[in-house]
Amino acid sequence: MPLSIAVLLGIVEGLTEYLPVSSTGHLVLAGHFLGLPDDDASKSFEIVVQLGAILAVVVHYRSLLASKLRGLAEGNWAARRLLLALALAFAPTAVAGLLLRKAIKAHLFGPLPVAGALVVGGVAMVVIERLRARRGDPGADGLEHVTPKRALAIGLGQCVSLWPGASRAMCTIVAGQLAGLSTGTAAEFSFLLALPTLGAATLYEAFKARHTLAAGVGGASLAAGMVVSFLVAWAVIASFLRYLRTRGLEPFGWYRVAVGIVVLWVLAR
Repeated sequence: MPLSIAVLLGIVEGLTEYLPVSSTGHLVLAGHFLGLPDDDASKSFEIVVQLGAILAVVVHYRSLLASKLRGLAEGNWAARRLLLALALAFAPTAVAGLLLRKAIKAHLFGPLPVAGALVVGGVAMVVIERLRARRGDPGADGLEHVTPKRALAIGLGQCVSLWPGASRAMCTIVAGQLAGLSTGTAAEFSFLLALPTLGAATLYEAFKARHTLAAGVGGASLAAGMVVSFLVAWAVIASFLRYLRTRGLEPFGWYRVAVGIVVLWVLAR
């Protein structure tokens, strides 16, 4: 893979991983329109490049993570509760991902399935945001409100994001909203949930496809994509959280619908 293409895909990954617009979907579309071959190396790169974005969460939440780790060592109840919530939210996707990995890579890593998922997810976001606004309930604010029941609901919602284009961030944030959390708290839990979810998927894919990545992508391009995705994602996380304190997700829903329709139109020509 040319270094310039790897850098471009790293920018796309960093910009979209934590926004509810689907990083994998954007990577699939970007790779398609950049002329990348539809082979195992490209598909594996689109998964493994997420490592940079994962490290961005670690850096952004380093103080929180350090305090929770100290709390776990000291037997702190709040730290254990958050760990349990993350485990419950991660478990459904881990099982579904292992069972469906090959089928997803074979049938859903393409522009047409991605475009459909973008449109459907965008419409769902717009509808849910308007219903929440009409109801006037902002939801419970603070990670302490992520109960085991709510965490499991978020985990089940995250399973939908295995479809490229659905968006892990969208599925988990919307599931958190529907479970009674504020948008900001749902987003924060979504970011933390990315650590086990994306970490497991990335490491598993990197190990399984190590020879394919070495031959089809190359170490320099893979490293460049990860570094760029880390830097861009780090900036996006802070900006997105500031945005969510005063605004909702509806603009992202309309963006998804617009992108999906444009892609469907281009593919139909």
